[in-house]
Amino acid sequence: MISFAPRVRPSREFLQPAKLAPIALFVYNRPEHTRQTVEALQKNELAQSSDLFVFADGAKNKAAFPAVEEVRKFVRNIEGFRAVTIIEREQNLGLSSSIVNGVTQLCEDAGRVIVVEDDIMTAPDFLPFINCALDRYCDEPAIFSVCGFNYPIIAPRFYPYDAFLSYRFACWGWGTWKDRWEKADWSVSDFPEFIANREQQKRFNLGGNDLTGMLARHMAGKLGGSWDIVWAYTHSKHDAAALLPVASKTYNLGLDSSGIHCRRAPFVQAPLTSGNDSDYGFPDSVEFDPHFAAEIQRVCHRSVARRAATYLFDKLGLR
Repeated sequence: MISFAPRVRPSREFLQPAKLAPIALFVYNRPEHTRQTVEALQKNELAQSSDLFVFADGAKNKAAFPAVEEVRKFVRNIEGFRAVTIIEREQNLGLSSSIVNGVTQLCEDAGRVIVVEDDIMTAPDFLPFINCALDRYCDEPAIFSVCGFNYPIIAPRFYPYDAFLSYRFACWGWGTWKDRWEKADWSVSDFPEFIANREQQKRFNLGGNDLTGMLARHMAGKLGGSWDIVWAYTHSKHDAAALLPVASKTYNLGLDSSGIHCRRAPFVQAPLTSGNDSDYGFPDSVEFDPHFAAEIQRVCHRSVARRAATYLFDKLGLR
């Protein structure tokens, strides 16, 4: 087991972010989840200094309209932030297009962005953590995203930092920069070359043996709302990393069958802490710790039987 000597924690003032990223909140038709998400964000230390942009997708059909309107009535009255801007879509873009368009817009305007979906509960120090990380690695091109979620894994004893570099991107509350976001090819035009190259697949699957399969399902139109697998692939394609916290700063409320794209929990999430600590120690170099890589591979492992079942369900049109 890799062990590290205890570190001397830097001062809180040293890690105060110099620039706050705008927050992009994506909502649709779940008013209760949206309320809990917003109330948690409002409790963040930097909320009152942050600009919130709410992207409200349009109703997919008449049946969805009442819930969509209820969400919009709620978000129109949000307070507790420096400024709140509501972008109400007339048409239904769908989750992937809504996120890609919204993140691109804010990256163009501000150079960086923090992204939260309508079912993500955040810890009180989520915004400080993401903003500090965005500042810390702004000029580090090998890190493509900073994430608020961590999988239920155990850190090595005496690990000296509050975050680690991961082969796997985690989409449940995260941030990025314009110069890295614009590297994504949302059509994945090189997919034929990728799927024929075992070494590239092996590199991608360092973040979990399910990743190549998810990308293939996305390309086959079998995986709805799957912008995140393309963004994850972008990390691998450019030999880039995602930064994840040792202690998770987010909790997904939507794994209760209420969502369209993510209906059940694949693992037990760690509970959020109630602290508001902004004293973070970040890794000084872009290196992957083999312990964390192995832990994420363990948690995200998909058995041959499960992958075969997914393939069969897709073939029979049961998903």
